[in-house]
Amino acid sequence: MRDYDYCIDFLIHPGTAMARDYYEILGVQRSAGKDDIKQAFRKLAREWHPDVNKSQEAHQKFQEINEAYQVLSDDDQRARYDRFGHAGVGGAGYGGAGAGFAGFEEIFEEFFGAFTNSRSSRRKGPRPGQDRRVDVHITFTESVFGVEKEVSFERLETCGTCSGNGAEPGTSLTRCPECSGTGEIRRPTQTMLGTMIQVQTCTRCQGRGEVVQSPCHTCRGNGRVRNTITYTLPIPPGVREGLQIQIRGEGDAGDAGAPKGNLYAVLHVENHEYFKRKDNDIILDVNINVAQAALGDRIDVPTVDGTAELLVPPGTQTGKQFRVRGKGIPRLRTDGTTSGRGDQIVFINVEIPARLTDDQRRLFEQLAQTFGSEVHPQRNGKGFFDRLMDVLGGDQ
Repeated sequence: MRDYDYCIDFLIHPGTAMARDYYEILGVQRSAGKDDIKQAFRKLAREWHPDVNKSQEAHQKFQEINEAYQVLSDDDQRARYDRFGHAGVGGAGYGGAGAGFAGFEEIFEEFFGAFTNSRSSRRKGPRPGQDRRVDVHITFTESVFGVEKEVSFERLETCGTCSGNGAEPGTSLTRCPECSGTGEIRRPTQTMLGTMIQVQTCTRCQGRGEVVQSPCHTCRGNGRVRNTITYTLPIPPGVREGLQIQIRGEGDAGDAGAPKGNLYAVLHVENHEYFKRKDNDIILDVNINVAQAALGDRIDVPTVDGTAELLVPPGTQTGKQFRVRGKGIPRLRTDGTTSGRGDQIVFINVEIPARLTDDQRRLFEQLAQTFGSEVHPQRNGKGFFDRLMDVLGGDQ
């Protein structure tokens, strides 16, 4: 069975300790680009690294700086942090999942690529595949009950001719002459702490240490080919606009021996002709005539499950709301299962006729004589529109 992640945008974690904002720690705006974030990190890291700054607070400050950079420099983690805060990146403050204390060597790898002092050279591993995104459009009813959708998208797959190594069958990879098979180019660099060895990924072999002499005729030495894939995506009940479903391993193929990327399906729910959504409830506006409002009536109202009977009591006013239990949206959990359903809230609007027949006018004139013409100001308090905004104040 496949492993799915349901990224639900209304998921919250109450009781979580408040932690400093990562953007505030680095001193950048939320719209800052990657270069701005890296520049801010380098500046602060030089100032607060414990091997340089001997103050008592340096260790904690540098840990905060390092954690903030780890999250904001990674596109996926930054997107989750922007949406969910600290809970979205697995931590409730510093020292949570993904947090760690970068050693001096790791920091200088950010500054200069890497450095060494009698350490052995480190080869770069094979690159994992990139993630893919597909936008999926579903109807309001499909969002309530769930559906399977066939989606088509392009991705890079391992070349079947060369099995991903990029070499023509019958030939082999050769040692990279640029880096002598290490995958890295090492150059001395002058820094504020003296001479360091700058270590950069070899541009000729892309860190693999081997190059293709006779490229595969199918993939032209790339090791991967672009194909259009059709995938059946199961969408659970209760999804909403903007929800992302992650399907692990359905993105681009990586280098030989590296994992595949993931597929992110972003859901878009079409507007319904009658229904609107608020949290797990469905909102429906219904017009009734003045006779039904004054005398009461039993009316049939549409729901996503079919027609339901609703009792309108005598004297019902515009803005009166009725709740039809269990006819709302399934409550979707983070694991893709559901727990119960919300309700359908029916708002009544008493429709005043714009045109009357002669008989209707005569009857209304007789009725008007029994009511009189005195005006009664309404006392201060919540009127119809105030109550309506209370109900519709959440997400639609």
